[in-house]
Amino acid sequence: MSAHPDLIPPARVLEAFDLEPKSLVRATSGLMNPTWYADSRGGAALVLQRVNPIFSAEVNIDIAAVTEHLANKGLTTPRIVPTRHGALWLEHEGVWRTLTRIDGVCRDALETPEQARAAGRIVAEFHRAVSDLDHRFRNRRLGVHDTARHLRTLREALVEHRAHRHFAAIEPLAQRVLDAAAALPPVPASRDRIVHGDPKISNLLFAHDDDRALCLIDLDTLAHMPVALELGDALRSWCNPATEDAASARFVRAFFDAAIEGYAEAAQGFLTKAEWSAIPRGALTITVELAARFCADALRESYFGWNRARYESASAHNQARVHGQLLLAEGIRAELTALEAKTAEAFGA
Repeated sequence: MSAHPDLIPPARVLEAFDLEPKSLVRATSGLMNPTWYADSRGGAALVLQRVNPIFSAEVNIDIAAVTEHLANKGLTTPRIVPTRHGALWLEHEGVWRTLTRIDGVCRDALETPEQARAAGRIVAEFHRAVSDLDHRFRNRRLGVHDTARHLRTLREALVEHRAHRHFAAIEPLAQRVLDAAAALPPVPASRDRIVHGDPKISNLLFAHDDDRALCLIDLDTLAHMPVALELGDALRSWCNPATEDAASARFVRAFFDAAIEGYAEAAQGFLTKAEWSAIPRGALTITVELAARFCADALRESYFGWNRARYESASAHNQARVHGQLLLAEGIRAELTALEAKTAEAFGA
Protein backbone atom coordinates (compact mmCIF):
# COMPACT_ATOMS: atom_id res chain seq x y z
CA MET A 1 0.00 0.00 0.00
CA SER A 2 1.51 3.31 -1.06
CA ALA A 3 2.37 6.16 1.27
CA HIS A 4 0.25 9.34 1.02
CA PRO A 5 -2.34 7.84 -1.41
CA ASP A 6 -4.05 11.21 -2.02
CA LEU A 7 -0.87 13.10 -2.91
CA ILE A 8 -0.83 14.72 -6.35
CA PRO A 9 2.41 16.08 -7.85
CA PRO A 10 2.15 19.89 -8.18
CA ALA A 11 2.23 21.45 -11.65
CA ARG A 12 5.52 23.16 -10.84
CA VAL A 13 7.14 19.78 -10.26
CA LEU A 14 5.88 18.39 -13.57
CA GLU A 15 7.12 21.48 -15.37
CA ALA A 16 10.55 21.35 -13.73
CA PHE A 17 11.11 17.78 -14.90
CA ASP A 18 9.39 18.35 -18.28
CA LEU A 19 6.82 15.62 -17.60
CA GLU A 20 3.62 14.99 -19.53
CA PRO A 21 0.80 15.39 -16.94
CA LYS A 22 -1.53 12.92 -18.65
CA SER A 23 1.10 10.19 -18.45
CA LEU A 24 1.20 10.03 -14.63
CA VAL A 25 0.28 6.66 -13.11
CA ARG A 26 0.56 6.17 -9.35
CA ALA A 27 2.68 3.18 -8.36
CA THR A 28 0.79 0.81 -6.06
CA SER A 29 3.80 -0.26 -4.01
CA GLY A 30 6.34 1.59 -1.91
CA LEU A 31 5.87 2.66 1.68
CA MET A 32 8.74 5.12 1.84
CA ASN A 33 8.67 7.36 -1.24
CA PRO A 34 5.39 8.21 -3.02
CA THR A 35 6.06 7.17 -6.62
CA TRP A 36 4.55 7.70 -10.07
CA TYR A 37 5.37 6.33 -13.51
CA ALA A 38 5.58 9.16 -16.02
CA ASP A 39 6.75 10.06 -19.51
CA SER A 40 8.77 13.11 -20.38
CA ARG A 41 7.43 15.39 -23.08
CA GLY A 42 10.13 13.88 -25.26
CA GLY A 43 8.78 10.37 -24.66
CA ALA A 44 11.32 9.05 -22.15
CA ALA A 45 9.95 6.55 -19.60
CA LEU A 46 10.67 7.91 -16.12
CA VAL A 47 9.87 7.47 -12.45
CA LEU A 48 8.84 10.50 -10.36
CA GLN A 49 9.27 10.37 -6.59
CA ARG A 50 8.77 12.60 -3.61
CA VAL A 51 11.60 11.69 -1.27
CA ASN A 52 10.58 10.71 2.23
CA PRO A 53 11.66 13.43 4.70
CA ILE A 54 13.61 10.89 6.75
CA PHE A 55 16.22 11.23 4.00
CA SER A 56 18.13 14.43 3.36
CA ALA A 57 17.87 16.00 -0.10
CA GLU A 58 21.57 15.31 -0.53
CA VAL A 59 20.86 11.57 -0.68
CA ASN A 60 20.41 12.26 -4.39
CA ILE A 61 24.11 13.16 -4.64
CA ASP A 62 24.92 9.72 -3.24
CA ILE A 63 22.55 8.00 -5.67
CA ALA A 64 23.99 9.92 -8.62
CA ALA A 65 27.56 8.97 -7.69
CA VAL A 66 26.83 5.28 -7.14
CA THR A 67 24.62 4.81 -10.21
CA GLU A 68 27.18 6.56 -12.44
CA HIS A 69 29.81 4.15 -11.12
CA LEU A 70 27.53 1.16 -11.71
CA ALA A 71 26.73 2.29 -15.25
CA ASN A 72 30.42 2.77 -16.01
CA LYS A 73 30.97 -0.84 -14.93
CA GLY A 74 28.28 -1.97 -17.38
CA LEU A 75 25.57 -2.77 -14.83
CA THR A 76 21.91 -1.97 -15.35
CA THR A 77 20.78 0.71 -12.90
CA PRO A 78 18.25 3.53 -12.62
CA ARG A 79 19.84 6.95 -13.14
CA ILE A 80 18.73 10.32 -11.80
CA VAL A 81 17.39 12.61 -14.55
CA PRO A 82 18.05 16.26 -13.66
CA THR A 83 15.51 19.06 -13.86
CA ARG A 84 15.37 21.29 -16.93
CA HIS A 85 17.87 23.53 -15.14
CA GLY A 86 20.33 20.73 -14.37
CA ALA A 87 19.54 20.16 -10.67
CA LEU A 88 19.47 16.63 -9.26
CA TRP A 89 16.30 17.39 -7.34
CA LEU A 90 13.60 20.02 -6.85
CA GLU A 91 12.45 21.35 -3.50
CA HIS A 92 8.78 22.34 -3.68
CA GLU A 93 6.34 21.04 -1.07
CA GLY A 94 8.92 18.35 -0.44
CA VAL A 95 11.94 17.00 -2.30
CA TRP A 96 11.23 15.63 -5.78
CA ARG A 97 13.35 13.71 -8.28
CA THR A 98 13.00 11.70 -11.47
CA LEU A 99 14.86 8.56 -12.47
CA THR A 100 15.07 6.48 -15.60
CA ARG A 101 12.49 3.70 -15.65
CA ILE A 102 13.77 0.17 -16.20
CA ASP A 103 11.26 -2.28 -17.63
CA GLY A 104 10.91 -5.05 -15.09
CA VAL A 105 8.79 -6.45 -12.28
CA CYS A 106 9.09 -6.17 -8.50
CA ARG A 107 8.28 -9.19 -6.35
CA ASP A 108 6.88 -9.15 -2.84
CA ALA A 109 8.22 -12.67 -2.28
CA LEU A 110 10.34 -15.25 -4.06
CA GLU A 111 8.69 -18.28 -5.60
CA THR A 112 11.57 -20.49 -6.74
CA PRO A 113 15.20 -21.25 -5.81
CA GLU A 114 16.25 -19.99 -9.25
CA GLN A 115 14.88 -16.55 -8.37
CA ALA A 116 16.87 -16.68 -5.13
CA ARG A 117 20.00 -17.62 -7.09
CA ALA A 118 19.44 -14.65 -9.41
CA ALA A 119 18.93 -12.34 -6.42
CA GLY A 120 22.21 -13.47 -4.86
CA ARG A 121 24.01 -13.01 -8.16
CA ILE A 122 22.79 -9.45 -8.78
CA VAL A 123 23.64 -8.30 -5.25
CA ALA A 124 27.14 -9.75 -5.58
CA GLU A 125 27.58 -7.90 -8.88
CA PHE A 126 26.46 -4.69 -7.18
CA HIS A 127 28.87 -5.17 -4.26
CA ARG A 128 31.82 -5.94 -6.53
CA ALA A 129 31.07 -3.01 -8.83
CA VAL A 130 31.08 -0.40 -6.03
CA SER A 131 33.99 -1.92 -4.09
CA ASP A 132 36.43 0.54 -5.67
CA LEU A 133 34.20 3.62 -5.44
CA ASP A 134 35.70 6.44 -3.39
CA HIS A 135 32.70 8.45 -2.20
CA ARG A 136 31.82 10.22 1.04
CA PHE A 137 28.13 9.67 1.63
CA ARG A 138 26.12 12.80 2.37
CA ASN A 139 23.17 10.87 3.78
CA ARG A 140 24.78 8.97 6.64
CA ARG A 141 22.76 6.09 8.12
CA LEU A 142 24.51 5.71 11.45
CA GLY A 143 23.41 2.81 13.63
CA VAL A 144 20.86 1.41 11.22
CA HIS A 145 21.83 -2.12 12.33
CA ASP A 146 22.83 -1.27 15.88
CA THR A 147 21.00 -4.24 17.38
CA ALA A 148 21.70 -3.25 20.99
CA ARG A 149 20.20 0.19 20.36
CA HIS A 150 17.04 -1.28 18.83
CA LEU A 151 16.64 -3.57 21.84
CA ARG A 152 17.03 -0.59 24.19
CA THR A 153 14.35 1.22 22.20
CA LEU A 154 12.01 -1.74 22.72
CA ARG A 155 12.66 -1.80 26.47
CA GLU A 156 12.02 1.95 26.65
CA ALA A 157 8.77 1.57 24.71
CA LEU A 158 7.59 -1.06 27.21
CA VAL A 159 8.11 1.45 30.02
CA GLU A 160 6.73 4.51 28.22
CA HIS A 161 3.63 2.95 26.70
CA ARG A 162 2.17 0.80 29.46
CA ALA A 163 -1.18 2.50 28.85
CA HIS A 164 -1.28 1.37 25.21
CA ARG A 165 -4.59 -0.31 24.38
CA HIS A 166 -2.78 -3.47 23.19
CA PHE A 167 -0.11 -3.57 25.90
CA ALA A 168 -1.35 -6.86 27.37
CA ALA A 169 -0.84 -8.58 24.01
CA ILE A 170 2.42 -6.83 23.12
CA GLU A 171 4.29 -7.30 26.43
CA PRO A 172 4.64 -11.11 26.16
CA LEU A 173 5.52 -10.72 22.49
CA ALA A 174 8.28 -8.27 23.46
CA GLN A 175 9.60 -10.72 26.04
CA ARG A 176 9.89 -13.39 23.33
CA VAL A 177 11.90 -10.94 21.23
CA LEU A 178 14.19 -10.05 24.14
CA ASP A 179 14.70 -13.72 24.98
CA ALA A 180 15.59 -14.47 21.34
CA ALA A 181 18.03 -11.56 21.36
CA ALA A 182 19.70 -12.76 24.55
CA ALA A 183 20.37 -16.12 22.89
CA LEU A 184 21.90 -14.68 19.70
CA PRO A 185 25.37 -15.97 18.85
CA PRO A 186 27.83 -13.12 18.19
CA VAL A 187 28.37 -11.92 14.64
CA PRO A 188 32.14 -11.70 14.03
CA ALA A 189 33.32 -8.15 13.40
CA SER A 190 34.32 -7.32 9.83
CA ARG A 191 35.13 -4.32 7.68
CA ASP A 192 32.56 -1.90 6.30
CA ARG A 193 31.86 -1.93 2.57
CA ILE A 194 29.55 0.09 0.32
CA VAL A 195 26.19 -1.69 0.30
CA HIS A 196 22.61 -1.09 -0.81
CA GLY A 197 21.40 -0.91 2.78
CA ASP A 198 17.91 -2.38 2.32
CA PRO A 199 18.13 -5.39 -0.04
CA LYS A 200 14.69 -6.84 0.71
CA ILE A 201 13.20 -8.69 -2.23
CA SER A 202 10.92 -5.81 -3.30
CA ASN A 203 14.03 -3.67 -3.89
CA LEU A 204 15.25 -5.97 -6.66
CA LEU A 205 13.89 -5.67 -10.19
CA PHE A 206 13.35 -8.87 -12.19
CA ALA A 207 12.76 -9.50 -15.89
CA HIS A 208 9.16 -9.97 -17.02
CA ASP A 209 9.68 -13.17 -18.95
CA ASP A 210 12.16 -15.16 -16.86
CA ASP A 211 13.85 -15.32 -13.46
CA ARG A 212 16.72 -12.94 -14.24
CA ALA A 213 17.35 -10.20 -11.68
CA LEU A 214 18.07 -6.94 -13.51
CA CYS A 215 19.21 -4.49 -10.85
CA LEU A 216 18.69 -3.03 -7.39
CA ILE A 217 16.29 -0.11 -6.97
CA ASP A 218 15.28 2.28 -4.14
CA LEU A 219 18.81 3.48 -3.45
CA ASP A 220 18.13 5.98 -0.66
CA THR A 221 19.63 3.55 1.86
CA LEU A 222 23.15 3.36 0.38
CA ALA A 223 25.68 3.13 3.19
CA HIS A 224 28.87 1.62 4.55
CA MET A 225 28.31 -1.51 6.68
CA PRO A 226 29.55 -5.09 7.00
CA VAL A 227 28.38 -7.33 4.16
CA ALA A 228 27.19 -9.93 6.69
CA LEU A 229 24.53 -7.49 7.87
CA GLU A 230 23.58 -6.51 4.30
CA LEU A 231 23.21 -10.15 3.26
CA GLY A 232 21.62 -11.07 6.56
CA ASP A 233 18.91 -8.52 5.84
CA ALA A 234 18.59 -9.82 2.29
CA LEU A 235 18.32 -13.48 3.25
CA ARG A 236 15.76 -13.00 6.01
CA SER A 237 13.59 -11.37 3.30
CA TRP A 238 14.36 -13.64 0.36
CA CYS A 239 13.94 -16.90 2.29
CA ASN A 240 10.47 -16.02 3.61
CA PRO A 241 7.79 -16.52 0.92
CA ALA A 242 5.10 -15.18 3.29
CA THR A 243 6.66 -11.64 3.24
CA GLU A 244 7.51 -9.60 6.34
CA ASP A 245 3.95 -8.27 6.62
CA ALA A 246 2.47 -11.68 7.45
CA ALA A 247 2.28 -13.46 10.79
CA SER A 248 2.80 -16.85 9.09
CA ALA A 249 6.43 -16.48 8.03
CA ARG A 250 8.61 -19.52 7.33
CA PHE A 251 12.24 -20.06 6.45
CA VAL A 252 12.84 -21.88 3.15
CA ARG A 253 16.23 -23.59 3.20
CA ALA A 254 16.28 -24.14 -0.57
CA PHE A 255 16.06 -20.39 -1.14
CA PHE A 256 18.99 -19.79 1.22
CA ASP A 257 21.16 -22.38 -0.49
CA ALA A 258 20.42 -21.03 -3.96
CA ALA A 259 20.98 -17.41 -2.92
CA ILE A 260 24.34 -18.23 -1.32
CA GLU A 261 25.39 -20.18 -4.42
CA GLY A 262 24.34 -17.31 -6.69
CA TYR A 263 26.24 -14.77 -4.63
CA ALA A 264 29.34 -16.98 -4.52
CA GLU A 265 29.27 -17.48 -8.29
CA ALA A 266 29.25 -13.73 -8.97
CA ALA A 267 31.39 -12.63 -6.00
CA GLN A 268 34.43 -14.57 -7.29
CA GLY A 269 36.45 -14.27 -4.11
CA PHE A 270 35.30 -10.72 -3.37
CA LEU A 271 34.70 -11.40 0.37
CA THR A 272 37.17 -12.62 2.95
CA LYS A 273 36.55 -15.93 4.68
CA ALA A 274 35.63 -14.07 7.90
CA GLU A 275 33.04 -11.92 6.09
CA TRP A 276 31.61 -14.93 4.29
CA SER A 277 31.30 -17.15 7.36
CA ALA A 278 29.43 -14.43 9.30
CA ILE A 279 26.47 -14.35 6.89
CA PRO A 280 24.17 -16.96 8.55
CA ARG A 281 24.57 -15.33 11.97
CA GLY A 282 23.95 -11.98 10.30
CA ALA A 283 20.65 -13.30 8.95
CA LEU A 284 19.56 -14.51 12.39
CA THR A 285 20.60 -11.27 14.10
CA ILE A 286 18.85 -8.98 11.61
CA THR A 287 15.67 -11.05 11.84
CA VAL A 288 15.54 -10.65 15.63
CA GLU A 289 16.53 -6.99 15.32
CA LEU A 290 13.65 -6.35 12.93
CA ALA A 291 11.27 -8.13 15.29
CA ALA A 292 12.41 -5.70 18.01
CA ARG A 293 11.83 -2.71 15.75
CA PHE A 294 8.35 -3.92 14.77
CA CYS A 295 7.52 -4.64 18.42
CA ALA A 296 8.58 -1.16 19.56
CA ASP A 297 6.47 0.39 16.84
CA ALA A 298 3.48 -1.74 17.80
CA LEU A 299 3.53 0.45 20.93
CA ARG A 300 4.74 3.72 19.43
CA GLU A 301 2.89 3.53 16.09
CA SER A 302 5.20 6.17 14.67
CA TYR A 303 7.44 4.71 11.98
CA PHE A 304 6.44 1.67 9.96
CA GLY A 305 3.55 2.10 7.55
CA TRP A 306 0.55 -0.18 7.75
CA ASN A 307 -1.93 -1.78 5.39
CA ARG A 308 -5.33 -0.34 6.22
CA ALA A 309 -7.07 -2.92 4.07
CA ARG A 310 -5.79 -5.81 6.19
CA TYR A 311 -5.24 -4.40 9.68
CA GLU A 312 -7.29 -2.10 11.90
CA SER A 313 -4.26 -0.20 13.15
CA ALA A 314 -0.51 0.21 12.76
CA SER A 315 -0.17 -1.63 16.07
CA ALA A 316 -2.08 -4.66 14.80
CA HIS A 317 -0.01 -4.77 11.62
CA ASN A 318 3.25 -4.54 13.54
CA GLN A 319 2.19 -7.27 15.94
CA ALA A 320 1.65 -9.55 12.94
CA ARG A 321 5.10 -8.59 11.68
CA VAL A 322 6.65 -9.48 15.05
CA HIS A 323 5.00 -12.91 15.02
CA GLY A 324 6.32 -13.48 11.50
CA GLN A 325 9.90 -12.45 12.24
CA LEU A 326 9.99 -14.60 15.38
CA LEU A 327 8.87 -17.64 13.36
CA LEU A 328 11.49 -16.83 10.76
CA ALA A 329 14.18 -16.50 13.44
CA GLU A 330 13.20 -19.86 14.89
CA GLY A 331 13.56 -21.42 11.44
CA ILE A 332 17.00 -19.90 10.90
CA ARG A 333 18.19 -20.86 14.39
CA ALA A 334 17.04 -24.47 13.94
CA GLU A 335 19.20 -24.80 10.81
CA LEU A 336 22.06 -22.49 11.75
CA THR A 337 24.73 -25.19 11.85
CA ALA A 338 23.66 -26.47 8.43
CA LEU A 339 23.52 -22.94 7.03
CA GLU A 340 27.05 -22.26 8.23
CA ALA A 341 28.23 -25.49 6.60
CA LYS A 342 26.52 -24.56 3.33
CA THR A 343 28.08 -21.09 3.41
CA ALA A 344 31.56 -22.53 4.03
CA GLU A 345 31.04 -24.97 1.14
CA ALA A 346 30.00 -22.14 -1.22
CA PHE A 347 32.99 -20.02 -0.18
CA GLY A 348 35.38 -22.83 -1.03
CA ALA A 349 33.77 -23.66 -4.36
